[in-house]
Amino acid sequence: MNECYNNLYGKIDLSVIIVNWNTKDLLRNCLISIYQTIHDLIFEVIVVDNASSDGSVEMLEREFASVIRIINQENNGFGAANNQAFLMMKGKYALLLNSDTVLTPDAVNKLWNFCDTNEKAGIVCGQLLNADGSKQNSVASFPSLLTLTANTSLLELLFPGWFPSKRYKHALPIEVDSAIGACMMIRKKALDETGFFDEHYFFFFEETDLAYTMRLKGWKVYQVPDAFIYHLQGQSIGHNINSRVEFYRSRYQFLRKWHNPFYYHLAKSTIFFRLLVNEISTLIGVILTLGMNEKLKDKLIMYSKLICWHFQKSQLPTK
Repeated sequence: MNECYNNLYGKIDLSVIIVNWNTKDLLRNCLISIYQTIHDLIFEVIVVDNASSDGSVEMLEREFASVIRIINQENNGFGAANNQAFLMMKGKYALLLNSDTVLTPDAVNKLWNFCDTNEKAGIVCGQLLNADGSKQNSVASFPSLLTLTANTSLLELLFPGWFPSKRYKHALPIEVDSAIGACMMIRKKALDETGFFDEHYFFFFEETDLAYTMRLKGWKVYQVPDAFIYHLQGQSIGHNINSRVEFYRSRYQFLRKWHNPFYYHLAKSTIFFRLLVNEISTLIGVILTLGMNEKLKDKLIMYSKLICWHFQKSQLPTK
């Protein structure tokens, strides 16, 4: 393995940070890709384990002894776990990876080279790929009444300059609102200036919140389109109702934090209305298919549970 050590070279270029929760095999593949593809950079690897019970820690100790390990006794969430690593990282940049990512050759070096030649780049991401090589959404726009009201695909089609997406092929790096957190490089200097992740978010929207904060401080967020990273989307978090609830909770947290109460409640009403429309249309689909379509029935159950959650007294974290 081609890892370079701080005590040999006196500095570290890059701190690779992975938050893990019960994804032992995915984590192993991710780590292998790190050591096989990062070249000409002095780097350290930090894994923050959020109380896994699948043998992830034992695997790290046995197979990747040089990896720095932070072992939590409970699941602290994505932002808080990364913050633990930020406090001890020695690199000029942090490379945050989901455990369900696999790096392609030169991907990290391309992100690094762009960061190192663009001093206002606070966050830089690449292009995420599905297992079959097709493109995933790798960037995101900040939540707003426009994005919540209009169809996202239509906005991307009509205003590609404002709403970049995977549908367009970019030859050169582009500036974006925020990066998907599965793989992104963050400048340590920018982190020191703006602060770390807001730990009110448990899993979703931490990176969106951080990008928004950095933009306010004058930093920029970019995508390097020819830096490819495979992302086995969702396998590190699952697709159950709890993850969907957490997505809604985090989105509301973002809207409440950055907008006035009137805007926040109007946005929340818009989200709830769209959820009702989705439930009604899905119910019609279930009726028309005589309940034979299992996917439609699963969607109906999910929408119903999300609507019930909206009527609970507290939907935002109290931390």
